[in-house]
Amino acid sequence: MLPRCARKHCYAVEAAMRAYARARGGDEERWGLTGLIHDFDWERHPDLERHPMKGVLVLRAKGWPEDVCRAVLGHAVHSGVPRDTEMAKTLYACDELCGFLVACALILPEKRLDQVEVASVRKKLKRADFARNVNRDDIVTGAAELGVELDPHIAFVLEAMRGISAELGL
Repeated sequence: MLPRCARKHCYAVEAAMRAYARARGGDEERWGLTGLIHDFDWERHPDLERHPMKGVLVLRAKGWPEDVCRAVLGHAVHSGVPRDTEMAKTLYACDELCGFLVACALILPEKRLDQVEVASVRKKLKRADFARNVNRDDIVTGAAELGVELDPHIAFVLEAMRGISAELGL
């Protein structure tokens, strides 16, 4: 089982994926589940050599659809798997951003997503010393691959996460 913080990350990505599926005519259940499971192997394989490739072997053995498996692989640039579906592009676009938005909320006195503003997120994206483990290039490239400007993408994902703020503890 994933640690609580990793589970919450997966819940956040699931919420963003579901919101984008509704907005873009995707299969909400399929997109949501893809967001939920995208990092399920991280605790066992917390390195770039094995994550998410080892996890996808498990998914395939369990009969998960190939488009889900490829989206999970595609969210990790190092896998070399192209993001050739809207679902795969969306997963990639939401993954790092969700983590960054949590970091933005946690530094606020109230530690609440409803206090996070897009302008402050943009400022923090420029600070290399803030949330160092978050890949800013993935955030920017993800929005570009989706064909959306960064600010509306941040606002959209933030709003999706606010919808489950109680579950996230934010």
